[in-house]
Amino acid sequence: MVCVLAIALGITYLVLHKSNSGNNNSEEKDVPLAISSKTSAFNRSFAIVLNNYYGLSDGFAASDSSQISAAAEKLHTSIDSIRFDQFKADTAIVQTAVSLAQSMQGEIKGLLKENTMEQKKREFNMITDELYSLIRTVRYDGSTVYHMRCPNAFVDSSEAYWLSPANKIQNPYSGKNHTSGNDNLQVQGEVIDSLHFTAPAGE
Repeated sequence: MVCVLAIALGITYLVLHKSNSGNNNSEEKDVPLAISSKTSAFNRSFAIVLNNYYGLSDGFAASDSSQISAAAEKLHTSIDSIRFDQFKADTAIVQTAVSLAQSMQGEIKGLLKENTMEQKKREFNMITDELYSLIRTVRYDGSTVYHMRCPNAFVDSSEAYWLSPANKIQNPYSGKNHTSGNDNLQVQGEVIDSLHFTAPAGE
């Protein structure tokens, strides 16, 4: 009886151990990938957002209030049309991307309500920060985006940032009627980062 009992216990242990090992392997396989695949539809919708942002930056560089308002409206609309349904990633990453896009729209509404160019530029700086974070979150691979810094963008000499499609300084914080008192502000600035995420093979 003792021998039979020992054999039975041994078989039970082996069965349970095998079952647990199978469950562990299953759990490991179910861990989702951190990032993502994006369709051409997503990239096209995101490219429109970038182009409208660049138009907004150009409006600031020209100190053209009408151009700024028109570009801001276009940017707001294009953000609403980003094809997040074509962006495949962990739920947390998708939620972060959507949240950043919504925050940008809130800042654009704030920009449109501001009366002074100084305050509009401060809103533009916040829009830039959120768009930069969004590009990094979705790992946009449609084009290279340069992250620029202006060392003294505002009347208090604080710094600000903008994004550009080219490695060329065209400072949107200077404009024709800049208030920093620095006549050389148009050519001031530096590239602090460039973003271009390589698309995975097969995309």
